[in-house]
Amino acid sequence: MRYIGVNGVLTEAAKAVIHVSDHGFLYGMGLFETFRTYNGVPFLLDRHLRRLEEGCRMLGIPFQPDKEQLTKHIQHLMVANGLDEAYIRYTVSAGEEALGLPSGDYTRPNHILFAKPLPSTNTQTGQSSALQLLRTSRNTPEGEVRLKSLHYMNNILAKRELQQYAEAVHYKAEGIMLTANGFLAEGIVSNLFFVRNNTLYTPDLSTGILPGITREFILELANLRGIPCEQGLYHWDELKQADEIFMTNSIQEIRPVDLLLEPGGVASHLSVPLAQTESITALLLHDYRQKAGMK
Repeated sequence: MRYIGVNGVLTEAAKAVIHVSDHGFLYGMGLFETFRTYNGVPFLLDRHLRRLEEGCRMLGIPFQPDKEQLTKHIQHLMVANGLDEAYIRYTVSAGEEALGLPSGDYTRPNHILFAKPLPSTNTQTGQSSALQLLRTSRNTPEGEVRLKSLHYMNNILAKRELQQYAEAVHYKAEGIMLTANGFLAEGIVSNLFFVRNNTLYTPDLSTGILPGITREFILELANLRGIPCEQGLYHWDELKQADEIFMTNSIQEIRPVDLLLEPGGVASHLSVPLAQTESITALLLHDYRQKAGMK
């Protein structure tokens, strides 16, 4: 990355800085959204901005979404970094305030925009990945709903644990966290879905998971196809009995899973080949990419 957007200004990466008194740095008071472009256009940007606006309101950070202006900033940043398509991260931090916990709302937020090349992923059906069960539990949200906030310690600790498992590293597995009560929660950077007897299941928001933008969109696509959907509380053993499993996020789209790994070395393979065009995973991936404008 040669350039980063700082409060609407293209800035050389080495000169892109914020003040040490920014409460995003001091206390993790800030939010971010990650999304990608298709044909140079940010996908589901309205939804990302709506979630960001709602979160900023809860944290007392002033934020007025301007989709048109942000899209222009993104396009300029992509051109400056020589990108046709990009992984975008848009951060809104609380801004500079006095040292100490604030008693009122913030007034001077900072807006940081990153654009980098999309990672190489194995999201094509038939190119499945692994899911590693972690001992690190999903922490509970600090408010009524989990925000995509700047304090990401739980996820980082989970990532550090994931790197301790040789098979997980070999298969480039995603890590899956359980709640403190042992229910399936979510991945380190993704939401979880599984299929059993032609019904689509995903953990309920009451487990403390992030209400993912792609998660929401997949549920809508499933409803359009008439696929029965349930949100609830599920255990690892239920996942091992699934016909199909996939993870979702805004960058990797739908990532099929055909191998489950456990800390003790136990490995379970799914018996249903996800490459089948009639699988629910394949149908939803087709619909998702069609909505994104991909042929």
